[in-house]
Amino acid sequence: MAPLIVILGPTASGKSSLALHLAKTFSGEIVGCDSVQVYRSLDIGTSKPTSRERSDVPHHLIDVVDPDQLFTAGDYAAQGRAVLAEISERRILPIVVGGTGFYLRALLMGLFSGPKRSEVVRDRLNEIVERKGLIHLHTLLQRIDPVSAKKISAKDRPKIVRALEVFLLTSKPISRHFDEGRVPLQGFKILKIGLNPPRKSLYEAIDRRVDKMFADGLVEEVKSILSRGYSPASKALNSLGYSQVVRHLQGELTLAETVEMTQRETRRYAKRQMTWFRKENEVIWYDGFGGDLSMQSTSQSIVRAFLDSLQQAIQMPEFRDLAGLKCNDDTTDGRM
Repeated sequence: MAPLIVILGPTASGKSSLALHLAKTFSGEIVGCDSVQVYRSLDIGTSKPTSRERSDVPHHLIDVVDPDQLFTAGDYAAQGRAVLAEISERRILPIVVGGTGFYLRALLMGLFSGPKRSEVVRDRLNEIVERKGLIHLHTLLQRIDPVSAKKISAKDRPKIVRALEVFLLTSKPISRHFDEGRVPLQGFKILKIGLNPPRKSLYEAIDRRVDKMFADGLVEEVKSILSRGYSPASKALNSLGYSQVVRHLQGELTLAETVEMTQRETRRYAKRQMTWFRKENEVIWYDGFGGDLSMQSTSQSIVRAFLDSLQQAIQMPEFRDLAGLKCNDDTTDGRM
């Protein structure tokens, strides 16, 4: 049972700051869990770790694919588990950090081994959406799989299409596939730390972050991506912030409207993230930001106690150095 730290929470809650602090303190390595940071060239709008941060602490599963490539939760789970195994084999502490709840669930709980995407089926379903609307598809889903329909928003087109696709290809509801086919992550003892800052403070932090993204050149970053031949319809450019900038470049939004819409949609996204993460089991929640010195100090103590208890539980001398993990007490002031 190797130790694994997971840091979760909404965007702008300071997950990366806390992960960097813990990684430096315990000589760990960070494994990203972000569905947009996996794309190369999408740097400013995803708040990727800086080059200095990546040189200070090894990062994994960042800059994995090009903006026009498909990268699914299944791809993430497979690569993530391989990375975790490789890190733990080197007796290093892995720290998973990110805000994509579905990726995290795929990594820890596994996904069902369902059918591959069928473009033929998807084209038919999307054609129905164009003719009759997304509500019609969700109504169909309610008839064949009420369990999934209750969990999937009537506005969530990708998930509705996937659920119907699975049923049409297998004659079995996707909810039953979930129940029968998951294989949880094995060989790790997991400590989950959740960040839940006060709503008002979080929203203010989100607005500041978005302002900084545009000041740092988010519009120019999107222009550069498009100039290299990537389509505005690329999956990566449909993500939060980037889709708004694409609309701005196409003349649909003024710059002020683009910033305001990005802030608003990011706040809504943070709310959805917390709704998802509250369903996670065995999370130690903190009502603060990951960059706060008190939060970092408290989390450091929690991680140290977790590693010590794991070492005592397994009672294996060869793991003793893993429980110690070369703790650097001089980083307790939180400086990066």
